[in-house]
Amino acid sequence: MLIRTVLAAATFAALSAASAQAQTPAAQASVMPAPGAADWRTPSPDDLLVIDTNKGRIIVELVPETAPLYAARMRELARAKFFDGLTFFRVIDDFMAQTGDPENRGTGSSDKPDLAAEFQFRRGPETPFVLAADQSVAEVGFIKSVPVTTQSMMLAPMTRDGKVSGYVLYCPGVAGAARGEAENSANSQFFLMRAHYPRLERRYSAWGRVISGQAAVNAIKTGEPVADPQDRMERVRVLSDIPEAERPKVRVIDPAGPWFKAEIARARAAGGANFSACDINIPVEVK
Repeated sequence: MLIRTVLAAATFAALSAASAQAQTPAAQASVMPAPGAADWRTPSPDDLLVIDTNKGRIIVELVPETAPLYAARMRELARAKFFDGLTFFRVIDDFMAQTGDPENRGTGSSDKPDLAAEFQFRRGPETPFVLAADQSVAEVGFIKSVPVTTQSMMLAPMTRDGKVSGYVLYCPGVAGAARGEAENSANSQFFLMRAHYPRLERRYSAWGRVISGQAAVNAIKTGEPVADPQDRMERVRVLSDIPEAERPKVRVIDPAGPWFKAEIARARAAGGANFSACDINIPVEVK
């Protein structure tokens, strides 16, 4: 059985330090007006994963546009109650929190087949992409809550499928599929980002992002491995499976709305040459 790791342990300390130095704080500029009714969207309840942990509730939006196989796997395993009680066995500050192993040590997986790598995706005219920065041959933006970089759509007419390639930026909150040495070895283990870590981009399948509960992710006990007692996922459910009376009501700022477009402009002006899509927070309301 391959050990699912995110990067070789020997490189973690150096890379984490470099990543921390490279990060830029969120832009601080003039106060933005409050979002209006047209600035919000309500995610599909089938695309929200509600993770109740001993540190608090985490809500992750699944984004099938970037990793359809893994988004489907997460729903499948959550509905089978596979994740309930599993621990965060490997957690590195300024990096990520890893879980999803029934053995709680990084060597296990579900009984489902391993998944093909989804390190990149294809963006077409139908993809709900919102531009944040045009870098000539590349475009930086958002698909729902997930920050992405894609080739310019000007290249689409020259491709066989009329689409261009893109990949997810591993910003704080992004959810990725842990794997072994083989690229097509992702199964059930996953990690939630605690910091921006570009070294993972185009190397690990990204299937969603934390939209609520990042503070809980950041509060998870650290260690490699984490010493007992480890923090754990107490219950993981797809929002659509929660009884209506118990279901949290979730809405998220729509990247296509006027408020978010103004926020992008503000962040770009404040960040200048150091602007990063990771600097932009997407407000969420949970009731």
